[in-house]
Amino acid sequence: MRTEHVSHDIAVIGGGLAGVCAAVAAARLGRRVALVHNRPVLGGNSSSEVRVWVCGATAHGVQRYARETGIMGELYTENQFRNPEGNPYYWDQVVLDAVLSEPLIDLYLNTDVREVSAHGPDDARTVESVTGWTQGSERHITFSARQFLDCTGDGLVGHLAGAAHRIGREGRAEHGEPWAPEEGDDELLGSTILFHTKDTGRPVKFVPPSYAKDLAETPILRNRVLRTGDNGCDYWWIEWGGELDTVHDNERIRDELQSVIMGIWDHIKNSGRFDADTLTLEWVGSLPGKREYRRFVGDHTLTQQDILGQRQFDDRVAFGGWSVDLHPVAGMYAEGPGARQRHADGIFHIPLRCLYSVNVGNLLFAGRNISATHIAFGATRVMATCATLGEAAGTAAALCVRDGITPRLLAHRRPGLLTQTLLRQDASVIGVRNTDPADLARAASVTASSTLTRLAAGPDGEFYPLTRDVGLLLPVDPSLESVQFLASAEDASDLTVELWGTGLPENAVPVERLLTTGARVPAGGPHWVTARLGHRPAAPENVIVVVRAAAGVALRLSDERVPGVLALRRKADGDAAVDHDIPEEEGQRVLEWQARGLRRRTFCFRAAPDSAALAPEKAVGGFQRPYGGPQMWSSTALVDPGRAEQWLRLDWETPQDLRTVHLVFDDDVDEYLNNLHRHRTPYEVMPELVRHYRLQALDAHGAWRTVVTERDNRRRHRVHRLDGDGLRGVRSLRVWVDATHGARHARMVAVRVY
Repeated sequence: MRTEHVSHDIAVIGGGLAGVCAAVAAARLGRRVALVHNRPVLGGNSSSEVRVWVCGATAHGVQRYARETGIMGELYTENQFRNPEGNPYYWDQVVLDAVLSEPLIDLYLNTDVREVSAHGPDDARTVESVTGWTQGSERHITFSARQFLDCTGDGLVGHLAGAAHRIGREGRAEHGEPWAPEEGDDELLGSTILFHTKDTGRPVKFVPPSYAKDLAETPILRNRVLRTGDNGCDYWWIEWGGELDTVHDNERIRDELQSVIMGIWDHIKNSGRFDADTLTLEWVGSLPGKREYRRFVGDHTLTQQDILGQRQFDDRVAFGGWSVDLHPVAGMYAEGPGARQRHADGIFHIPLRCLYSVNVGNLLFAGRNISATHIAFGATRVMATCATLGEAAGTAAALCVRDGITPRLLAHRRPGLLTQTLLRQDASVIGVRNTDPADLARAASVTASSTLTRLAAGPDGEFYPLTRDVGLLLPVDPSLESVQFLASAEDASDLTVELWGTGLPENAVPVERLLTTGARVPAGGPHWVTARLGHRPAAPENVIVVVRAAAGVALRLSDERVPGVLALRRKADGDAAVDHDIPEEEGQRVLEWQARGLRRRTFCFRAAPDSAALAPEKAVGGFQRPYGGPQMWSSTALVDPGRAEQWLRLDWETPQDLRTVHLVFDDDVDEYLNNLHRHRTPYEVMPELVRHYRLQALDAHGAWRTVVTERDNRRRHRVHRLDGDGLRGVRSLRVWVDATHGARHARMVAVRVY
């Protein structure tokens, strides 16, 4: 046995997606990081050992413009390129490569931390070190650091350090949450083991083991749906252990889950009720995927009201969009549905005060163990959201080390420092404007080779019968006087057209009706029909033009994707918004208004007057996500996406010395991605991304100099550090877009210059 002692700036314990993103974020800010994980592969529940889909704020495509950016966004899009088939082993390599590419991360796999050295009174503890045992190598390693992050999920490190925490459900009186029980209790969400199958093309038998559960003795057959064609994660409801201690009873829970999987497979193979002769089990998990255990207490405890009310925290550092998703304590043996879910109208925000301990001064946490009630945890626990929390916590830890402060001081005295740093990293923060005084781009005047000012989509698709209400989300900047639709009608008909506000700039659903008007459709067609709106808001915003259902009338569809424009349809009877097997709560606007069937399409329309929503100055406007508008520059339509020949130019009144240029391209954050491909797109690289580009500088002598040339780019956020001492005496900077990955517009979300 070997005893070792190592020292780092930051120690991150737990190598799930929260821990990975925390470590990468801190290392990119120049901190030496130890990433310590007790398994042989990174990724936690998303790894090939457990194989849970990485879900997040998009909520399987329910929320609009909600896909994560930052480090989690990099993992998503890199996996999309490398792993279009959704191979779980390839996903392992995507996550591992992200860590190994950072030279300041020291990775310790198979190292189980089980000892913590901390001192101080109960209300003011400090962690000095943690100690782990590396299985197979017989290494007993003590990790010293200035800041510690508990990303273990179960929260063992914080518990051993004496951090205040909760297990179970709070009573309703504690936070006034409508879904909380009258009295608090120890009930938890259970754990799950998944399985995968494959078709061998020839008959395969299955002899069940002696421990296989007889499903006839359980409520499963009458309350759950078994299908042979489902992906592994469609069996998320194979869940148990909520009435037990999900940590200390982990082995018992595993045995019960595996017995049920064998019973399910025995029923599918041998009951004669399924066409399963050629199917075989390809993989069955050995590790229960845990959902819930300790939740630490921070300076703020996130609640159900915070999520469903989309509370705007001043210190928000990440966002989510998953529903408040709670499961019955009996899991797969419950008589009722496997889940109860409630979505907010759009994404919700999470503050820094939920990510550090209320009583351990140098302890942050990220993942499912953050400071949230049991009800709120039901929305924050999904892995892509946990990953964004990891990036925020890792960034906070790096700033605390750099400035010699605690996370609490960072939150209460310098909250803008963290949010501005996260924005600089293109992290998942919405509604916060770039106010970085060091960013020279903010003082530049911006022009472009061309700008898309006429918002319109031409007639190149089939007709869409108005058997239900439909909507068109449009940016209004500065006004929306009228909208024309291309319509046909069996007989002359009147259309009811309404203008709706979205309530909050981050929403993309009708929330408040602003006005009602109409349009006349002559018989036959198609005809361009005009709805007069006369909407002149005080500031740029998104609106939704709703066309009510009309018998015998159809609108023409277009296959053109217009930047900043979304088509929606109102859910009809029989439509399933998310999961066919989960009953839907009433009054959920994001489920009522869907984009399913209209993704990457729109209704043929013409908006008047011309719009400034995609003007060049939007690229330095401070927002890096859609927020009350698309918040990007777009060129006019390209004749050939492979020869774009478009540019965005920054000019300064006086010469500038430049060292670093940040470019943020559009990768369509409305497109839902998933690591194991519950939903697959036809693209390995988002078509909207800029593929080839050049960066040019105009020197004091009036000469353009190409300083960066990039080919086959597939990243949204690119940071170019200029050679040597940088560039001196630059009067202008120009980004030449030479090609996109297929989109008909060149787009830039943001340019930053330092």
